[in-house]
Amino acid sequence: MSATPEQINIAAPLRHDWQLAEVEALFALPFNDLLFKAQTVHRVYFDPNEIQVSSLLSIKTGSCSEDCGYCPQSARYDSDLNPEALMPVDAVLKAAQQAKQQGASRFCMGAAWRSPKDRDIERVVQMVQGVKALGMETCVTLGMLTDQQTQALKEGGLDYYNHNLDTSEDYYSEVITTRTYQDRLDTLERVRDAGINVCCGGIVGMGESQVDRAKLLLELATLPKHPESVPINMLVQVEGTPLHGLDALDPLVFVRTIAVARILMPKSRVRLSAGRKDMSDEMQALCFLAGANSLFYGDKLLTTDNPMTNHDQQLFERLGVHMGGSSYA
Repeated sequence: MSATPEQINIAAPLRHDWQLAEVEALFALPFNDLLFKAQTVHRVYFDPNEIQVSSLLSIKTGSCSEDCGYCPQSARYDSDLNPEALMPVDAVLKAAQQAKQQGASRFCMGAAWRSPKDRDIERVVQMVQGVKALGMETCVTLGMLTDQQTQALKEGGLDYYNHNLDTSEDYYSEVITTRTYQDRLDTLERVRDAGINVCCGGIVGMGESQVDRAKLLLELATLPKHPESVPINMLVQVEGTPLHGLDALDPLVFVRTIAVARILMPKSRVRLSAGRKDMSDEMQALCFLAGANSLFYGDKLLTTDNPMTNHDQQLFERLGVHMGGSSYA
């Protein structure tokens, strides 16, 4: 029997036993009711006028063997992307210092690998240690890891590891065939077992259904521990990739996805990630109202454009929000 919206108790403690019917019922709520519920939950755990800011740098670009249909970094697609080898440590630290000066509290480093080699991990650990010495939180996304590599990152002081599920398990094979859904879950378990915080979310607007979006959030919300960071990406269509040319996602569907994520995972940072370049200020304001309280700062997200830093600062001022990183939890 399906749950009704009235049966969904948003005041309950953290849950890991959500059912699909409950998630679908949230998505089906009138827009105003959904945002009210999400904002109510948000205020229990967070300062409603605080945004945590991260900066993302591509430390190794392109030539990836995976076939992710959204990604211009795949070696399988002609996206006019110029591959770049792993960056020198000093160049990464220079970028991190600049990000800190612009207000970022977390520095994220992404490398286009299916899985890194051990020698790569050694250099990434040096980057992590250097960024932490600047007083910033650290996050990396490097693909699949071995137990030994995960432990090396933990011992190097890594704070967060990003590894997105991307979409629902049912829709996954429509987007990626070179890595299984279970591979992704195994990586998340390995990272969690090592004591590293988890950053995990997905991408919407890839042609998936509403049920797929509900199942993605359900997968995240029923993990043994909710991800500390949940990036919600809106597909950035890049010419030359298989997903180029899809119909654009309704902006209000994206806002609904943010709101449901907030209700299901009330203590997590829900982050506006890829796709912000195509979001109006008004759409981003609705996302903040729906419970988003983190975003990527800077003019690039790996290889796609992002709003300029000064524009974000102007938006924060207009909305009366401030940058920070603490929670009430």
